[in-house]
Amino acid sequence: MALQDVCKWQASDTLGLSPHLPQAGGWAVPQGCDPQTFLQTHGPRLAHGTTTLAFRFRHGVIAAADTRSSCGKYVACPASRKVIPVHQHLLGTTSGTSADCATWYRVLQRELRLRALREGQLPSVASAAKLLSAMMSRYRGLDLCVATALCGWDRSGPALFYVYSDGTRLQGDIFSVGSGSPYAYGVLDRGYRYDMTTQEAYALARCAVAHATHRDAYSGGSIDLFHVRESGWEYVSRNDAWVLYSELQKPPELEKQDKEEASQAHPEPATPHRAVERGELSVELVPGDSRLSTETETL
Repeated sequence: MALQDVCKWQASDTLGLSPHLPQAGGWAVPQGCDPQTFLQTHGPRLAHGTTTLAFRFRHGVIAAADTRSSCGKYVACPASRKVIPVHQHLLGTTSGTSADCATWYRVLQRELRLRALREGQLPSVASAAKLLSAMMSRYRGLDLCVATALCGWDRSGPALFYVYSDGTRLQGDIFSVGSGSPYAYGVLDRGYRYDMTTQEAYALARCAVAHATHRDAYSGGSIDLFHVRESGWEYVSRNDAWVLYSELQKPPELEKQDKEEASQAHPEPATPHRAVERGELSVELVPGDSRLSTETETL
């Protein structure tokens, strides 16, 4: 059924096609209908969800996110990138409308680059969060949907800020944004410590996103992991969410048994003792030998 049959609307000129846009106020809409009201009535809002998280610890800031972009029940892209590099020391997680997030991060990248050229130094994470909050707050009430966690390392050390499209700006140690954030918070609140090692932080971020993707229908795909250090941000890994969740569900005894079987199937070569090199002969110790050090004779 054609549009004119539904809305009782006839185009003013359907013969001549022009590559130019019509003048302001020249858009043809159904008579008696406000465009925004028409879209709200006949175009239902599509739900979109995600799982992104970031936390600050002793060795920097960890940012992780799933890779599923969804529009309601439709998976638009299973391998999207939801952690966007902003500057050489600054990352941002994206949650909300993909187009809004990409646009505002492009604007933020431009403004931070210009500020760095003017001032001759890298902008701080706090100033970047304040700038983004001030720019988006002007569009409050216009259906702008951007929720982000800015992760970076500046002169004050590792820093983390949460910024929302209505101008909200918060500083903290842990933030999770998206429809899967309640599940991610449950894992983060239990395992988070500021004095974690780097490998413990990686494992905690992967575990939190993996559990969120299992419980939240709008999250899934893979898990991207980033680490912001003093020297800059680093892309750590991308892991399949389902495979990672399956590994986390294994009992410790079964996991230990798998490791033992793998070690038996591929035994590690015996570590050779120091061979004869540079004219030296090394005498190895045998079990039960009371000597505390090897005896070395020079040929």
